Amino acid sequence: MTVRLGDLLVRKGVLTEAQRLKVVEYQQSMARPFGELAERLFGVKPAEIEEAWAEQYAGLTRHVDPLAEDIDPEVLPLIDRRQAWQFRFLPLRFDGQELMACTTRENLARALKFAGWRVVDPCFLVVAEPEALGRALMKFYPLGGMSPEMVRGRGLEVA
Repeated sequence: MTVRLGDLLVRKGVLTEAQRLKVVEYQQSMARPFGELAERLFGVKPAEIEEAWAEQYAGLTRHVDPLAEDIDPEVLPLIDRRQAWQFRFLPLRFDGQELMACTTRENLARALKFAGWRVVDPCFLVVAEPEALGRALMKFYPLGGMSPEMVRGRGLEVA
């Protein structure tokens, strides 16, 4: 069962149930994304929308161990080592016309934005535990000074 963005925002205390219903009402007449309307109508911060969206997406997508996945070596050159570590993004393979890539739940939004400007092909993300992704990045995109533990959290900047 899919948890709706508005329900997540209510559960987190960002919106009240009455506000959620108001956004749904506007959404039916304006055909705009829920998050956009919640921001405009009730001042919900974009970061709060992004966090709820990441939680929603993580609940829908597959959770994988990237080292147990079939990784096509031909997709690895789509990004460089710095980008892989900075955006916590590991291309796995093409599934039909879409590139399947792996990231962590905490980095879903950032990885998706990165894919939007860097990856030419349509892309979808699967999720791994930070240490598992870190081990895979060490194997496929080794970079001096990096370790699997460095994938946990956000904001890792690589020179």
